Amino acid sequence: MISNNNTLILNSTYHEKEHKKIITDLIGKPYTFFEAIKLKGIGSKRMIINEASPNLQPYLNRVDDINYANIEMRSGGIIIFINKGLQNFSWIIPYYQLVIYKTNGASIHAQGKFINFKNNKTFKENKAFFNRLLNAKVVYDERFNFMDT
Repeated sequence: MISNNNTLILNSTYHEKEHKKIITDLIGKPYTFFEAIKLKGIGSKRMIINEASPNLQPYLNRVDDINYANIEMRSGGIIIFINKGLQNFSWIIPYYQLVIYKTNGASIHAQGKFINFKNNKTFKENKAFFNRLLNAKVVYDERFNFMDT
């Protein structure tokens, strides 16, 4: 487990009960099967990582291999699953730290890190997923809107 400055990246190559508890405490339990169907899917398809911040480089392939990641939604945030060779890493991001930019593809920023997904066929196939993700973030943020309108 790597945790510093509100950053949480877990080595999820092997299943550990402690990781499940940490993730649940931070961003909630996984959606049930029926909740996932009702939401029309809670996971993205595999996307190609175009670029990542320097502090995420240790979790990416160093050679010219293509780096892949996918995203899972939870009630309180997301998990970005990054594949590095035979290892898997999970970047846990609560919604209150999540910022998404529509650039050439999409960039996800949180905790002083960012990951940019390549704008290609697999990214375009995830358009509906990103719409659901943005919707979920808006619903989450509205719970804390204390402004009188």
